[in-house]
Amino acid sequence: MTGDERLRRLLGGEEIAWLVDRARQRLERGRPLTGTVTLGTASAAQRRAAELLLGRRAGAGASLSVSLEEVDRVLRASGAAPEGLQDAVVRLRGPLRDLAGEREASASAWREAFGNLDAMTAARPELAGWRAWLESTGLVRRLAPDPAQARPLLDQLAQVVARLPSPGLPIGRLAAQTSGDAHALDEGRPLGTLALSAAKALTGRAYPGEGGADARRAAWAAVGVHLDDLSSLVLCLGLPGDDRTPTGRMLAAARAAGEPCVLTLRQLRRHDGPLSSAGLVRICENPVVVAAAADELGPSCPPLVCGGGRPSAAVWRLLDLLSEGGGRFAYHGDFDWGGVAIAAAVHERYGFEPWRFDAAAYEAALSSTALSSAESFEAAGSHTATSQALHSQSAASQVVLAGRSCPTPWDPALAEAMARRAVRVEEELVLPGLLSDLSSRDRGTW
Repeated sequence: MTGDERLRRLLGGEEIAWLVDRARQRLERGRPLTGTVTLGTASAAQRRAAELLLGRRAGAGASLSVSLEEVDRVLRASGAAPEGLQDAVVRLRGPLRDLAGEREASASAWREAFGNLDAMTAARPELAGWRAWLESTGLVRRLAPDPAQARPLLDQLAQVVARLPSPGLPIGRLAAQTSGDAHALDEGRPLGTLALSAAKALTGRAYPGEGGADARRAAWAAVGVHLDDLSSLVLCLGLPGDDRTPTGRMLAAARAAGEPCVLTLRQLRRHDGPLSSAGLVRICENPVVVAAAADELGPSCPPLVCGGGRPSAAVWRLLDLLSEGGGRFAYHGDFDWGGVAIAAAVHERYGFEPWRFDAAAYEAALSSTALSSAESFEAAGSHTATSQALHSQSAASQVVLAGRSCPTPWDPALAEAMARRAVRVEEELVLPGLLSDLSSRDRGTW
């Protein structure tokens, strides 16, 4: 009987295959062939195969344990595998895999695939949590299981994210410019799924977040990308309008009625020429300010535009038209780092006068939070929008300021004060002062 025949007789049968499998697994994982391997529930045939191999009884009980060192000695002594168990495994099953080397090669390939995205996110700390989330969830590997397939996808993702937030861009154009495919950011496409999660991360939303077309539209709009000309909106009150254009007539009618007006990006893009602002335009961050101003002032409210958080394409378009019409701006927002970042974007594009949005106003707002609920309601009056906003805020304790700090070029002392005091003040808390400014006869001062 040849050595190969003896080897197949001892280790080539189905009943002893489990032992060869265990030995191969150890070798491919870089572990030595020492110690014992155990089969939890052994059949009579498996026990007889082990006894044939070892030349002795293999113990009793349900489980079966075999010493790898003993198997190695038997194979060498019998001549079935003079070079031992490792040689026997290779002869029976073929060359061993280097699993550790394969893992390292795979890890290296994935690091290269993420290279451009990681370089981009390294310069944007606000995306660190999102990048870690991509890794922990394995989302990329589910969408593109192979690093060679994932690399172009991630390179395109890096290009998309590098352009967010956008000052106002159709999603199809963004997709075409970053990937060469105008539909690459469509719902259900791999790039669209990943880029949408990044857009949510940039605006503080949960990365998986809620589903549905409205949620997707809102997430993209928050970073200045619009899915269509009708989904991007801007809320305003008191803009004078004109009698020459459809948009101008809408604004004029809403102002005369003292009602807020919602304009679409489509309307604003079709508007021919600048919009007259009649001087100073105030910008607020939250719709509750517009609602309260409509309740309090109606037709007498001066021009007021709501950014609605991070400005949408429609907001930017309206502000552009007002700026072209000679308007100048005064800005107020939430005293938090997100609100400051939004204000900084507006300031960089247009410049503005701070409207109760400087260090002195911040300190005053902190002091005002000590007012009792009764005093707050008395200041708000009986109007629904104002009193409801204060009801939810006045009894609340001060909220700790979180997030990454941001410069305030219109008043550097504001960022210093916010960092020092570390308290967040939402716009709703200072509604009485804002309404007082809007109703003042001398509206150029506050």
